[in-house]
Amino acid sequence: MTRIAVIEKEKCNPEGCGNYLCIRVCPINKSGEECIVKGEEGKPIINEELCTGCGICPRRCPYGAISIINLPQELTEKPIHQYGKNGFHLYNLPTPIFGKVVGILGKNGIGKSTAIKILASVLEPNLGNIEEKAFDFDNLIDYFKGTEAQLFFEKVKNKEIKIAYKPQQVDLIPKTQKGKVKELLKKVDEKNRLDEIAKELEIEKILDNDITKISGGELQRVAIAATVLKKANLYIFDEPTSYLDIKQRLKVAKFIRDLADEKTAVMVVEHDLIILDYMADLIHLMYGKEAVYGIVSLPKPTKAGINVYLAGFLKEQNIRFRDYHIKFEAKPPINKKTGSLLTGWKDVEKKLEKFKLEAKEGSIYKKEVVGILGENGIGKTTFVRILAEDIKQDKGEVTNKVKVAYKPQYLDATSDELVTNILKKQPTQIINPLNIKPLLTRKINELSGGELQRVAIALCLSQDVDLYLLDEPSAYLDVEQRLVVSKLIRELMELKGKSALVVDHDLLFIDYLSQNLIVFNGTPAINGKVNGPFDMEEGMTMFLKELGITFRRDEESKRPRANKLDSVKDREQKSKNKYYYS
Repeated sequence: MTRIAVIEKEKCNPEGCGNYLCIRVCPINKSGEECIVKGEEGKPIINEELCTGCGICPRRCPYGAISIINLPQELTEKPIHQYGKNGFHLYNLPTPIFGKVVGILGKNGIGKSTAIKILASVLEPNLGNIEEKAFDFDNLIDYFKGTEAQLFFEKVKNKEIKIAYKPQQVDLIPKTQKGKVKELLKKVDEKNRLDEIAKELEIEKILDNDITKISGGELQRVAIAATVLKKANLYIFDEPTSYLDIKQRLKVAKFIRDLADEKTAVMVVEHDLIILDYMADLIHLMYGKEAVYGIVSLPKPTKAGINVYLAGFLKEQNIRFRDYHIKFEAKPPINKKTGSLLTGWKDVEKKLEKFKLEAKEGSIYKKEVVGILGENGIGKTTFVRILAEDIKQDKGEVTNKVKVAYKPQYLDATSDELVTNILKKQPTQIINPLNIKPLLTRKINELSGGELQRVAIALCLSQDVDLYLLDEPSAYLDVEQRLVVSKLIRELMELKGKSALVVDHDLLFIDYLSQNLIVFNGTPAINGKVNGPFDMEEGMTMFLKELGITFRRDEESKRPRANKLDSVKDREQKSKNKYYYS
C-alpha cells in the first residue's frame, strides 16, 4: 500500500500550536527516530518511509494542516507531479483526443489546473522526483509507455502538436497586458481571423477599449478569442464560462464545441454541468482529497460520466468518493404559498445613466427561495440593491420594509483581517457544510476565489434578517460546493422562516435551489424589465423560450440537460411548449 503525507503550508502555524505539536506527539519521534522534523522554511517535514500512518498528528493538528493518506492499491506508480516534499500529489493525466471535446470534472483543489498545465507544457512534471531540477521528455514518454498519453507526448516532443491554452484566472490578464483589446489580439492573430472571431464572441464593440476597462465577462471572451486566434491543433480552456451569463455560456459552449475536428483536439475544465454536458463528448472525473492528492479517471461518455459524478461512486474501481448521491426532481415543484407575505414591489423604476430598470408588481413570501435569471447588464444587481435599500428607486414603492442581508457580486479581497474576526461565532449548521473551519485562522487577502466566496456566503446567511439577497453565489465554486450551498440556503430558509433571492447564471444550480423564479428581459446596458415571481415551470419556460433552447430530464439522475438545437427532442418539446420539463 502506498502512503503519502501532505502538509498544507498555508494552514500550518507552528507558533499557534505551541511550538511544533506534531513533532512532540509523534510516537516514532518519541522512540528516538526523526519521522517529523523542522524544515528549512520553518514548517515541519514528514518522512513518509518512517511514518506508520498512526493518525495521531492529523488528529492533533489544530489547523487541519496534516493529511496521512493510504492510497488505493492500484496506485503503485509514482505521481505524475508532486509539489515539493509533503506537497500535493497528482496521479495520471487526462488524454486529448482529436475530433473530440474532452471535459474534466472534479472538486476545486484536486489538480485539474495542474493536469492541464502539464498537457499545455506550461508546467514541467517531475514524476515525483522532487530533487531533480532538469525536465526530460524521454522520462515522461517512458512513464506513459503503452498508453495514449505516450503517443501524445511523443507528438508534442516532435512538435507535431501545437497547443493554445486559456488559463483559469482571466482577471489577472490586465495586470500583465497593457493597451487596447484590438492591438493585443492582433499580436496573437496567427490565423488572420480577428474580425470573424470577434463577431462570433460578440466583442466587436469593445475592441477599441483598454484591456483594464472591460468587465469580467468581456475579459473572458477576449481570453477565449486570444486562444483560438493561435494556430494550434490542441486547444485547452480552463473554466471558459466564469463571469458569463447563460446566453453567453451557451454561445461559448457551441463555439468551443465547433473547434474540434479530425485534426483538432479540445480539452475543457468546467463546473457548470449543463454547459459541460452541452459541450463535451467525453469526460475524465477527478477525485481524491483537496490540496492533498488527485487521481484522474479513465474517460467516460459525458452523460454517463456526469451521472457517475453525481452518484459519487466509480463502479469499475469500487471507489466511493462521496458519501451521498445528488438527486434532482423528476417533476416541477408544486407552488404552495405556505408562508405569509414578506415584502413586495409595485411600479418601481430606476435610471442609471443610459440604463432604465422597471419592475411592475411582485411579492416574496416567507420560507421562499426565489431564483433570478437574466443576461448580464440587464439590471439584476440594481434590483437586488433596491430591495436591500443599498440604492433608492426613482419611482414606485417597495412594500413592507424588511431587514436585509446582501452578498454582493464582487467580493473585496483586500482586507488583512482574520476570517474568524469577520465571522465571529457562527452556528455549525453554516460553518460545517461550507467547510469554513480550516479558513478561520487565515487572512481574507490570503483566500482563493472559492474560499472567499464561501466566507461571504457564511457571513450573509449568519445575519439575523428577514430577506437574504445573494448575488452570484456559485462563482468560483466547484460543482459539489454549488449543490451544498443550494441545499444549505433551502434548508435555512425553511428552518428560520426567512426568504432568499438568489441571482445566478448556473441553470442547474438555480434549478436545484429555487421554488419560484424572477425573469429579467430587455436590452443589456439600455433597459431591463422584472417579470414574476413565477412558479418554476412558467418562469423557466419564459426564460428558455427567449434563448430558443429546451431542456429534458436525464432518465437516471433527473438532472436538466439542454437539447441540441433542432434535434427531434428539441422540435417536439417546442411544439408542445414544454421547454423545461419533459
